[in-house]
Amino acid sequence: MLNLNSTIELDFKKFFRWWRKELAFLVPEKLRALISDKHDTVIIRTQGNQFELTYAGEAQEPLAVLSRNEEGAAQFSELLATDERLAKAHFIVRLHRAEGICRELALPAAAKENLAQVVAYELARFTPFKPEQVYFAVKLLDTAAEPGLIQVLLILTPREVLDGLYADLTALGIAPLFADYEDAENDLEQLDAAYDLFPEWLGANTSKTSHLIYAALAGGVILLLAAVLFLPVLFEYQTVTLLQEKIDAIEKDAKKIKGMQAEIDAVIAETEDLIKAKNASPPVIEMLNTLSALIKDDTTWLTYLQFADGHLQIQGESPSASGLIAVLEDSETFANAKFVSPVTQDTTTGFERFQITADIVKAEQSGEQRKE
Repeated sequence: MLNLNSTIELDFKKFFRWWRKELAFLVPEKLRALISDKHDTVIIRTQGNQFELTYAGEAQEPLAVLSRNEEGAAQFSELLATDERLAKAHFIVRLHRAEGICRELALPAAAKENLAQVVAYELARFTPFKPEQVYFAVKLLDTAAEPGLIQVLLILTPREVLDGLYADLTALGIAPLFADYEDAENDLEQLDAAYDLFPEWLGANTSKTSHLIYAALAGGVILLLAAVLFLPVLFEYQTVTLLQEKIDAIEKDAKKIKGMQAEIDAVIAETEDLIKAKNASPPVIEMLNTLSALIKDDTTWLTYLQFADGHLQIQGESPSASGLIAVLEDSETFANAKFVSPVTQDTTTGFERFQITADIVKAEQSGEQRKE
């Protein structure tokens, strides 16, 4: 029965390997032959103080047995001169059972994303070695495991073993592609998925021309797809950006105009305030003329006059100070006339000394007061 709750796992490496093979049909045949990944594979095993070289395949073909010294380097040079297959061959170091350890482990499924780190942390518990004593690799197995667990294969070898092999091989002029273990051999048809006991700093400097060409083809396809998808969006974005720049320029001019309009409005408001202040009371000359007309040219005279904030204050002497109040109240210019201090008698002249204050009003206001 189909389990719809099962987790779908995507193997991107397998997908890209398949895609690379499909893209290979786009490459001309001559160029495809030049960059072909089909290389002969030479398996290197140790045999005492010698290296045993064998061509891998359905029927393994013994190639040579080389001494791990200068004599072996000379032998390998002769092989390169006589066997053209060696020029493009992959050399793989395959360790014997005595040169490494292989064991199967059950780990939590959460460790799948960082297998190497998890195993390195727990290596002393799984094996009698510490991480600094060995080179190791971890391979995920397809075998069924209990729920929440994964099955992995741990392969390791002492560092001094692999370091010695690498040093001797490079002295012979051989650059191994990777190292594996005979009880956990890599699939030579899928070298991209092979595990490697060599650390990164001991890896072979192999030609990657084919990988670069396939990567370039894949990149070209991706770029073309991106161009089809994003160029219209880019053009639209450029158009919108240009329109936005024009709008920003117009908004800038509009802000300047608004600022000038605000300044004009402020000047108009100040002018209106000045006009209102001016019209709030009659002119001073008009007020003085009116006051001069109201005060008779008898023996009444003023010794002090002050006009401020629409209020008039006068001091002086008159035969009848109370009569001045009535005179000012009957005027259309003055209102609320009253004494602000007691009236006193001048013993010398016999006139009354007065101090009177009155409000100054506009003609229209005084007219309304009269109607009332």
